[in-house]
Amino acid sequence: MTGPGASSPPHASDAPIATLFGAARRVAVLLPVPVEAPYDYAVPPEMEPVAPGDIVRVPLGKRIEPGVVWGEGAADVPETKLRPILERLDVPPMPSALRKLVDWCAAYTLAPAGQVLRMALSVPEALDPPKPRTGYTARVADLSETALRATDARKKVLEAARAWPPAEPPPSAADLARRAGVGAAVVRGLAEGGALAPVPVVEDPEIAAPDPRRAGPALSPDQARAADALRAAAKAGFSVTLLEGVTGSGKTEVYFEAVAETLAQGRQVLVLLPEIALTARWPERFRARFGALPAPWHSDLPRAQRRDIWRAVAFGRVPVVVGARSALFLPFPDLGLIIIDEEHDGAFKQEDGVPYNARDMAVVRGRAGGAPVVLASATPSLETVLNARAGRYAHVPLPRRHGGAALPTIKTVDLRAHPPEKWQRQGLPAPSYLAPPLLDAMDTTLKRREQVLLFLNRRGYAPLTLCRACGHRLHCPNCSAWLVEHRHRRMLQCHHCGYHAPLPETCPSCGAADALAACGPGVERVAEEVAARFPTARLVVAASDTLLGPAAAADLMERIEQGAVDIVIGTQVMAKGHHFPLLTLVGVVDADLGLSGGDLRAAERTFQLLHQVSGRAGRAERPGRVLMQTVEPDHPVMRALVAGDAETFLSVEAETRQVVGMPPFGRLVALIVSGLDERAVIDAGKALARGAPRAPDVEVLGPAPAPLAVLRRQHRHRLLLKAARSVRVQPLVRDWLAAVKLPPGVRVKVDVDPYGFL
Repeated sequence: MTGPGASSPPHASDAPIATLFGAARRVAVLLPVPVEAPYDYAVPPEMEPVAPGDIVRVPLGKRIEPGVVWGEGAADVPETKLRPILERLDVPPMPSALRKLVDWCAAYTLAPAGQVLRMALSVPEALDPPKPRTGYTARVADLSETALRATDARKKVLEAARAWPPAEPPPSAADLARRAGVGAAVVRGLAEGGALAPVPVVEDPEIAAPDPRRAGPALSPDQARAADALRAAAKAGFSVTLLEGVTGSGKTEVYFEAVAETLAQGRQVLVLLPEIALTARWPERFRARFGALPAPWHSDLPRAQRRDIWRAVAFGRVPVVVGARSALFLPFPDLGLIIIDEEHDGAFKQEDGVPYNARDMAVVRGRAGGAPVVLASATPSLETVLNARAGRYAHVPLPRRHGGAALPTIKTVDLRAHPPEKWQRQGLPAPSYLAPPLLDAMDTTLKRREQVLLFLNRRGYAPLTLCRACGHRLHCPNCSAWLVEHRHRRMLQCHHCGYHAPLPETCPSCGAADALAACGPGVERVAEEVAARFPTARLVVAASDTLLGPAAAADLMERIEQGAVDIVIGTQVMAKGHHFPLLTLVGVVDADLGLSGGDLRAAERTFQLLHQVSGRAGRAERPGRVLMQTVEPDHPVMRALVAGDAETFLSVEAETRQVVGMPPFGRLVALIVSGLDERAVIDAGKALARGAPRAPDVEVLGPAPAPLAVLRRQHRHRLLLKAARSVRVQPLVRDWLAAVKLPPGVRVKVDVDPYGFL
């Protein structure tokens, strides 16, 4: 197997391998760069044996790159052009199951195999052993054996060094000085004088082992039956199980039983969560159950910690990892269980780089390694529900909340019948976004000393700022998107590219002063109104840009649990996975927000999100209620939520999609054409349309400007291939792209099974 240009890969030197070693074995090495297939390299005889999975370093142009031996060479490269493998790295080989995942992911998503491999070698520095620190041991029994003067400080250090426990690594200068009660300079002076011997010390990070025999909480009969099913699955090799439980039913404690079974077998466990905010509290629940913390994996970890965890996973020293979707590509040598919590969540779909869905790739990873997969959700995706109905997935239900807690009552507030009344801001009437029925419910709840969650899935103060004098709208210079006002930071920000600028005093178009008006609400604007209406209430805003990392999220969740907060105004980071005993009222400020935009999954996503956020209410013995402000109370989503009838909603949603051949009953592939030159992008889109596949059960729509027509200064047009479920779309798209010559500076991104349509 060779990639384009593999017959003459770039060299690091001019000396051919044949002149150095004579005939040598050739192997295919996949590199973590955007190449379609491995390149052939020669194996120096003294490096043998080299086997698939070995991680090596090879020359690539003027660079030296890491790579993975993928198999035997293709034998179509002249021996005189082969370059040698330079080094085999002292790390465990990449497991076969992970290599299969890389191949499968590349073939399915049509991404270059090397680009997928980059996700598995995401921490290059982890391929090298950690740099040793300097420790110190006693070289002499007494200072009289040296030319050093025997001061009290030196005697204390030498005594501490001699008394250091042999089972512990030699101490650093700071540790030894601390033990002796002196300065580190005394230690270094003793080393220079020959009394102490400096020694290199390589320490692996300490990873506490969870105890699978540790007793968990008492399970209800429903939970016990579900736990038995998951334990049996954990013993039986690959399978996929949907663990479907209403909010508050104890899904986490149930799948912990499968974790315990897997750990008892001595195998590794991976738990994927969709939000960093969820990883803030989940590890503590894990520690309460198993007596030790799992290893975390997400983008907010310091680079050094990512390096240590990657190596520890590869060497099999990490029993459990909890993390974001990228944790799926860690090099587990013996992965025995994969759990996808909140499996329906759109955050499992990666949009940048290689577009893949971690939920689906987890199933591929489980099959490749013989590991069972558990998909847990209160609102499973339509794809997963249909797989369970068809018998492809096992189905384990949890229909009741744990401990006898009742599900919350859900009602709609028709904003046409109950319009919000203006409130006073600086002596003037200000727009209100909270209707009287919701305000009355908040007042009653607070008087009972219970908590309120107001949900609005929109960050910042306002989604749009315009000039009342000339109508100018403040937009991002890099994207076709409005700038979101963050009033507390006096900043305008683009939530697509990250551009930010100070909030101007005057209109940048006409220069009018005091003419800029905020339009529409974000969580900060709702918080401003709440603070005015309930001045004594303790309120917080919880959004991805206010919870800066898992530590901040964990701190806030603990404050809410302890009753130190009265009102939470939050985005979707508050919608799932949290248990707040005092929270009895959830108010949805704009329940219609997700129903527009032309997304084929809009209704399903809105139902899932509102169902999840509704589940935060009444999680203990206190009954909960949910009020959803809407202008469409008769929408099928609203009716299903009020009736608590997810089954009927999903059946209608499935029937609707089946009629029009949309996923999961049909196939979609999005082609996003982008470039700095708009004319070139338009021409490329037209060329792709002219060369579109002509095949039965295949339709190509577009090109058309993307809803987000400019992103990071790149103009964007979209085409959409729609096909019957039976059509293999990957070969069609591969041949399609190969036959169309694109203008310079234009690229095409392929998204198989798109989730977003921006």
